[in-house]
Amino acid sequence: MKHILNYFSSVCFLVAFTLVQAQEKSTVKTNFETKTLEQTEDSIPVKKDRYGLRLGIDLFKFSRGFYDKNYKGIELTGDFRWNKKYFLAAELGNENKTTEDDRLTSTSKGSYLKVGFDYNLYENWLDMENIISIGLRYGFSTFSQELNGYKIYNPHPYWGELPLIPANQEFNGLSASWIEVVTGMKAKMFNNVFVGFSVQLKTLVTNKKPDGFDNLYIPGFNRTYNGNFGIGFNYTVSYFLPLYKKKVISK
Repeated sequence: MKHILNYFSSVCFLVAFTLVQAQEKSTVKTNFETKTLEQTEDSIPVKKDRYGLRLGIDLFKFSRGFYDKNYKGIELTGDFRWNKKYFLAAELGNENKTTEDDRLTSTSKGSYLKVGFDYNLYENWLDMENIISIGLRYGFSTFSQELNGYKIYNPHPYWGELPLIPANQEFNGLSASWIEVVTGMKAKMFNNVFVGFSVQLKTLVTNKKPDGFDNLYIPGFNRTYNGNFGIGFNYTVSYFLPLYKKKVISK
């Protein structure tokens, strides 16, 4: 009986020792795997998107004054990245445009502001920051119109056309507002420098006209020959000022 008890005690001790050893090995293995996983996760860089302010200038309006004697203008552009896809956007400009028609010559000059947003349709990969966007703007312009001269219509020009009659009549305190749909793109060239272009389709909302005359050209809207609809274009170069970063959340 004594031998049986001793044998049973030895077996129990051996089993207990084996279980303890196995538990220690399992714990060491688990700790090692956890540490290895943490190291692996730490070694993978976290992708972050940059957020900030982009400021630029419209080269189309800026350069037009060099080859078009009837035009002077400048437009400054800016956008701020609100989230992954949306950008708050604005354009501020000033234009001086002389319109020479068959029957009259007029000059429109004034300033305008457009505010709205852009939605980026392009899915960037790696560290690309390119934009293919569609957006919406509300534009407002204050300006003046000057009737420089006009011709009286002659249905029987036997002696030729009548000369231009100087008018020098100015109309101040004019204004107009419109809504425009904007589509365009911006591409990162190097460092924080971007180039891009956009096309705008516009429709007038309000148009304060002078008495006995019309607004042939509205700064920021363009010419009004097609009624309440207009088309615009710009070609920009801009610089991005990074302010902060956000972690990219994988879906």
